[in-house]
Amino acid sequence: MLNIFRKYLPALVAAVSFILISGCSSSQQTASRTDGNPSGAYSWLNLDTVTAGKYDMGKMWTFEYPPVDYFQKEYNFKATQEWFDHVRKSALRFANYCSASFVSADGLVMTNDHCGRESVSDVTKEGEDLMKNGFYAETLEDERPVPGLYVDQLVLIKDVTDEIQNAMSAGTTEEEKTAIEDSMMTEIKDREQESTGLRIQITPLYNGGRYSEYGYKRYNDVRLVFAPETEMGFFGGDPDNFTFPRYDLDCTFFRVYDDSGNPLKTDDYFKWSDSGAAAGEDVFVVGNPGSTDRLNTVAQLEYSRDISYPHTLEMLNNMVDMYSKLIQENPERKNELQNRLFMFSNSQKAYTGMLEGLRNPVLMQKKKDFEKKFKAAVAANPDLKDKYGDLWDKIAGTQNRLRGVSNELYALSLNPLTTSDLFFAANDVIDLANELKLPEDQRDEQYTGEELDSTIADIIPRDLDMESQRDLLRKQIRSLYEYLGKDNSLVQKLTGGRTGEDAVDYMLSNTVLTDSSKLTALIDKGPDAILNSDDPFIYFAVHTEDRRTDLRSEVKDILSKEAVYSQELGKALFAVYGTSIPPDATFTLRISDGIVKGFPYNGTTAPPYTTFYGLYDRYYSFGKKEPWSLPDRWVNPPADFQLETPFNFVATNDIIGGNSGSPVINEKAEIVGLAFDGNIQSLPGNFIYTPDENRMVGVHSSGLLEAVKDIYKATRLSDELRNGRLTEEKSVASDSTK
Repeated sequence: MLNIFRKYLPALVAAVSFILISGCSSSQQTASRTDGNPSGAYSWLNLDTVTAGKYDMGKMWTFEYPPVDYFQKEYNFKATQEWFDHVRKSALRFANYCSASFVSADGLVMTNDHCGRESVSDVTKEGEDLMKNGFYAETLEDERPVPGLYVDQLVLIKDVTDEIQNAMSAGTTEEEKTAIEDSMMTEIKDREQESTGLRIQITPLYNGGRYSEYGYKRYNDVRLVFAPETEMGFFGGDPDNFTFPRYDLDCTFFRVYDDSGNPLKTDDYFKWSDSGAAAGEDVFVVGNPGSTDRLNTVAQLEYSRDISYPHTLEMLNNMVDMYSKLIQENPERKNELQNRLFMFSNSQKAYTGMLEGLRNPVLMQKKKDFEKKFKAAVAANPDLKDKYGDLWDKIAGTQNRLRGVSNELYALSLNPLTTSDLFFAANDVIDLANELKLPEDQRDEQYTGEELDSTIADIIPRDLDMESQRDLLRKQIRSLYEYLGKDNSLVQKLTGGRTGEDAVDYMLSNTVLTDSSKLTALIDKGPDAILNSDDPFIYFAVHTEDRRTDLRSEVKDILSKEAVYSQELGKALFAVYGTSIPPDATFTLRISDGIVKGFPYNGTTAPPYTTFYGLYDRYYSFGKKEPWSLPDRWVNPPADFQLETPFNFVATNDIIGGNSGSPVINEKAEIVGLAFDGNIQSLPGNFIYTPDENRMVGVHSSGLLEAVKDIYKATRLSDELRNGRLTEEKSVASDSTK
């Protein structure tokens, strides 16, 4: 399958990446992890007594609706507008997948190692292995420009709700309203970009209940300053991912340069805290959480639980398998491919936890209770009832329609992650047959003259791995039986009524697509013979194309209606709760509050922070083997290295994917940590947040500085972090060859 996989790799990465937006997870406990029968673990509990929590919808506050009164009441902290403005402009969006921040007046940028890992690969020179050995620029001249890397600073926020909603009111159907919304967002974006010179993003909040215009200043000259070895940046690897206690130096530093090729001068940056995050202290995460579905109705969540999440998880499982195999077969490309594998394995684990959360009856009952109260509030107001009272039924109707078509469309779809190469070869044969029906002078060039022989020869994959093909076929046959049923005529035709290995043997023994001579003989009989062939793969290609087209059209119509209903529901939610409930995450800047605090786990208690002692315990306890091995410089730390220094820590802040690289600050807007992950209990945070066991995991500012200063001897960097500015004032001309 690897030839097809490579062919479709760019499209696959684009298709899958929309669900990821990088490493960090988010928020919420999974009360008990169960297998097979999730409700069985709660048979002793009367779910009618379970009620919605105050912060189930989270604490991802927007900067246009800053929670001033809440901060004052909760922490006795009076945050001024000046404080919020400074915090907003000190924070950054790192490319299109992570968060970051300015941490010096000279444009020094801090983010996670797992966010910067791809950039480290991009600047690695021949003969170097920066992933293994790390990188440190001892002088400004040594800082390496990263091609294509940029950071965005949010400098403008404007409410454009009325302009968009007033225009949409002219639409008479869901389709018209959606088209008007898209048109208006594009119109405003183009207009504002021209007038401001900024990069404009129009973002629906509350599912379109509100709309905000965000203006970003983009910095394109970004250079690598420091990166640890991957062994330290991802210490513990996948086994420790989404867990705590943790021991990761998950940090990377870059620098922004101005148009003259000198380090950027900025007044807005986070100073470094002298002591870092203390147990019991209130702290704030400032970053760009990617996407959540907390405002979704119960019907929408149940559809995710039963249909979309299982499908997504299957896709991720295959992506992890494929990348693992690619690395095994191409060890020389390990550094390049490992970054993608980390991303997909991270999301695989995340979606597994999210799906478990949706199958947790306690968490779902909390969502049901909130929906019940929300509906009651709407019903109690005649005006709201008239506008919004039937929305839940309308949305439930769209989910029922989706249930009726989604599994069939999934079973009939050809996905390079889950489909045998032979189905794609069959499509090529059908394309050939249709072209051969045309006069030669009307055919595409590849189906004429000498090109035709080459096209035919390329149909059968040259490096067909039959072991992989059998495995994929086995899974696909199981999927066809599960989603279409054993009596389905297509299933019967493809498998001859057989299942498992017998069905695989039947399909492979009745196809011409594994034998070039048999395929040539079929093609020689002409296009009609091809299109009427009993070859199971060709038969599938011929008899499913129209049905897939119809199903996709129906899904598009359903989703269009659902989007309009969800937008109306967002308006209702804003009318009832105002800004006391934050909108779902949209990969735009948010501030989340929390407390540095441990949590119960494994019958004991996780501490609020770990130390370097634990790092070495992990190293020796696992026999110094990957993924708990250490780089050479760490094995015997210098005498002045303080092992008792806090290394990683946890807090109750509400974060999710996209928050990776977010600064963790105190009330003085000082850096006390760097967010990089969540614990296992946080994984259901896509749809619900409660602070009981959910934790953000971060690198403690004290441990980070200790490592930079004493292990890496990066004095120039450690001094800049402590002083908030460079100790050397030297111009550096832009040099893309560095």
